[in-house]
Amino acid sequence: MRFLQTAGVLCGSLLAVVAVGTTAASESDKPNDARAMQFIRQYEATVRPLKIETNLLWWTASLTGKEDDFRKKQAAEEKLDLCLADPQTFAELKAIRRSGVSDPLLARQIDVLYRQYLSRQIPPELLKKILAKENAAQRAFNVFRPTLDGKEVTDNDLRRILIESRDSDELRAAWEAGKKVGPVVLADLKELVALRNQAARQLGFSDYYALRLFLGEQDREQLVKLFDELDELTRGPFHEAKLEMDAALAERYGIAVDELRPWHYQNPFFQDAPATPGALPESVYKSLDTVEICRKFYEGIGLPVDDVLARSDLYEKPGKNQHAFATDIDRSGDVRIFENVVPGREWLTTTMHELGHAAYSKGISRDLPYVLRGDAHPLTTEGVAMMFERFPLNVDWLCAMGADVPNPERYRAAAAKLRRNRMLVFARWAQVMFRFETALYADPDQDLSRLWWDMVEKYQEIERPEGRDEPDFAAKYHIVGAPAYYHNYMLGEMFASQVHHALIQSLQPGTNPAGAIYVGNKSAGEFLKRRVFFPGLTLNWNELTRHATGAELSPKAFAEDIKTQNAN
Repeated sequence: MRFLQTAGVLCGSLLAVVAVGTTAASESDKPNDARAMQFIRQYEATVRPLKIETNLLWWTASLTGKEDDFRKKQAAEEKLDLCLADPQTFAELKAIRRSGVSDPLLARQIDVLYRQYLSRQIPPELLKKILAKENAAQRAFNVFRPTLDGKEVTDNDLRRILIESRDSDELRAAWEAGKKVGPVVLADLKELVALRNQAARQLGFSDYYALRLFLGEQDREQLVKLFDELDELTRGPFHEAKLEMDAALAERYGIAVDELRPWHYQNPFFQDAPATPGALPESVYKSLDTVEICRKFYEGIGLPVDDVLARSDLYEKPGKNQHAFATDIDRSGDVRIFENVVPGREWLTTTMHELGHAAYSKGISRDLPYVLRGDAHPLTTEGVAMMFERFPLNVDWLCAMGADVPNPERYRAAAAKLRRNRMLVFARWAQVMFRFETALYADPDQDLSRLWWDMVEKYQEIERPEGRDEPDFAAKYHIVGAPAYYHNYMLGEMFASQVHHALIQSLQPGTNPAGAIYVGNKSAGEFLKRRVFFPGLTLNWNELTRHATGAELSPKAFAEDIKTQNAN
């Protein structure tokens, strides 16, 4: 690969390369380098302000859910997309890329921009249709509130019932209420899949998923191989863990194991593990100041996030999107997180996760050119976020952060089991999402409800409800609003384990990775800044994984973490 030839230089002395890279083209006598630099200057002058405007309007629309705010967001997105869709500009970009650029930072910027522009090279009317449908579906999720017993409730209310109730009828009602958003967005989703596939095929790809993989510098064959290997490594351990979970859940609800249904697993999609018998009481988590404990942790490892929190929106509001995300508005320091915090374990892990994204964005070198001032790939920033979200399930971490944990020894083994179960459960859930979405875009006319439950039964070992024929897949926001993305969460879990092992080996050789909690260890933050955050987009995800860990991405460290947790 062209850029890989210079990756060693960039990894070995990135500061030096950055210092000269932004001026190399003006000093070079190679005309194509000067041409590339001129293109990038024009991009920054025209596209950068549009991106910032779009990000700000997206934030506002997510916050309010108002139709007018979504219209403004859509108008800004159309303006940005139509700018990137300009055929003459794309022709110039292709010509520069085809002719070759000698300066490595310039060459990397041209390649990154090529993928960004490529996805918009479709008729303007098709672009507008896709944007309109996406905004309609996103707003539907924003404003939808389930009803239960004739009263409007929030997603947090439903999760509380799923976690705390022991009544099967109440659990089923809460689970079904959460799924009612599926029929609301189904028509938009089906039209979106058709429009996205139409756009992808016009660009020469078999379907939308294939296009998204190309844009993310990913290869379908490599991805399938990683997920197949993960399937092999987790199938047996998951089956054993689920037998144990099922026995405990059946006892909890006073039913037989074969009567367990999806609503008994304490999560709307069984993407998180149910509480382990003897595990730390939820009351310990509810007694904590979620935001403050996370702030203290990140400050302690040398990755302060006070400025991030000051710009963020953290608590529930009417009309507000009920999900969580982190965003870098301008690649110049305006990093924020968006949450709906209520006291408890779920939002403590979520806040650790989102602040992990924020720390990554803050840690990217500001000396890099604007185009390269982003994370290497969604999977790398997801990996960092997932590495941090594991800590609240560690009793020693909680104690080190000042939580009042009565008799920690009593809970240590159960907490380790919960961490293992959580990793296993998510690995199997990610298989459902990856396999379903690839099949969805390959053949959107098949029986999707049946496909969904076939996947759930195969990978999660949960029996479908008798006689149910509802679009439950459409109730998962990512399928509608963040398509062909979910596989990056699982790749991120692999990246998290691999980076964690490399970090411990670098800083504390011989230490059991399962026992490392980072609290107060600024060397951990420095390792992440230097080996993961700092390079930004100068390296693709494959190159960054090698740079950070010394090896190709693999599920082996993730599988090792599962074994280690089980041994505790």
